[in-house]
Amino acid sequence: MTEGRDRPLAAFDLGQPGEWDFLAGVDEAGRGALAGPVVAAAVFMRRDFYTSPAGRDLAAIVNDSKKLTADVRGEIRERLRSHSPEAGLCFAVGSGSVAEIADLNIIGATRLAMQRALDAALNAPGLSRDALFRDEEDDLFATAQSKGPSVRLLIDGLPLKRFPYPHRGVVRGDGKSLAIATASVLAKVTRDRLMTELDMRYPVFGLARHKGYGTSRHREALRLHGACPEHRPFFLRKLNL
Repeated sequence: MTEGRDRPLAAFDLGQPGEWDFLAGVDEAGRGALAGPVVAAAVFMRRDFYTSPAGRDLAAIVNDSKKLTADVRGEIRERLRSHSPEAGLCFAVGSGSVAEIADLNIIGATRLAMQRALDAALNAPGLSRDALFRDEEDDLFATAQSKGPSVRLLIDGLPLKRFPYPHRGVVRGDGKSLAIATASVLAKVTRDRLMTELDMRYPVFGLARHKGYGTSRHREALRLHGACPEHRPFFLRKLNL
């Protein structure tokens, strides 16, 4: 297959085996932060979207979210919002709250956020939950009877244990797969905006600046003011804060 070879992230996706109709990418943001929820995004791309003008334009600017400026990430989000599911692109976000992180630990809350993002995205026209269980040629994927489209699911990192949807883990997938990279951008933009909103409620911590991560200024603010309800207790205990 030669289509998309000039765009390596798109080429990686198009090279996934099987006769899939959609490729779905999932990634998270905020897993290592001291405050705020963990946010996940799921992005579904139909096979023909990759070679469409809109797909080529998207592939030209998408990369691992950590390598993009805030302005470019915002532009990507707006491009996503401008596409209808009929164009072959749909997406959704999900989150795990601070309380769920405390109850389920960060791995469990991240898994829950990803499941919520997928559940929401599968409500788009032309998709269904059964779509993720249709691949009879790959042992990594379960099989179910369905007349709808089939979906190949890629998740950034190692495969998840006890996850309800069959999937393949892609280590450093946000730098390899267009679907995962797009999900990483959407998750980060969504979470960054949430943290900016929380900064208005708890301005002494500077959440809009560091987005809840453990910078020296954030740690100093914690020492001076103590924690707020949006801080993760277990994370603070690990750092003796």
